[in-house]
Amino acid sequence: MARVFDELVSANERFVSDFDKGHLDMPPARRVAVVTCMDARLHPERFLGHELGDAHVVRNAGGRVSDDAIRSLVISQRLLGTEEVVVIHHTDCGMLTFTNEQLAEKVQQESGVDASGIDFLPFPDLEQSVRDDVAKLRSSELIPDGIHITGAVYDVKTGRVSEVADKA
Repeated sequence: MARVFDELVSANERFVSDFDKGHLDMPPARRVAVVTCMDARLHPERFLGHELGDAHVVRNAGGRVSDDAIRSLVISQRLLGTEEVVVIHHTDCGMLTFTNEQLAEKVQQESGVDASGIDFLPFPDLEQSVRDDVAKLRSSELIPDGIHITGAVYDVKTGRVSEVADKA
């Protein structure tokens, strides 16, 4: 039985055959970093109209502004010159379907490992999770003043990105 990795290597060979982007600069051309979910239904480069080299894309479960996402953004901004951050969560996200306690219990039952001390960063309200992550970035001492930060939701049914306004 073929491994998925073997298929990936074959696809890469096709990619290499006409690759012509080795000249691109390390800093992203559009000077933007996007934090979004790892969900396989999301292709942020395509739904945002980005080409190779345009943006940094930080992906994790839920598109959350975790400590590691902030680490990546610090590098993106301080060393590679990005000046804007867009946080994009999405509809029908798995992070809406569980609590920390439920996932810790599942891990315990399936593996015997105690995961009760881990914050998996689930959320019960999609738009509020975007607002919370935007607020976390805006209040972080590690994010430079003047960095424009926007939050949005991607609709997995329509492909539309809609800005999430701050609550007044």
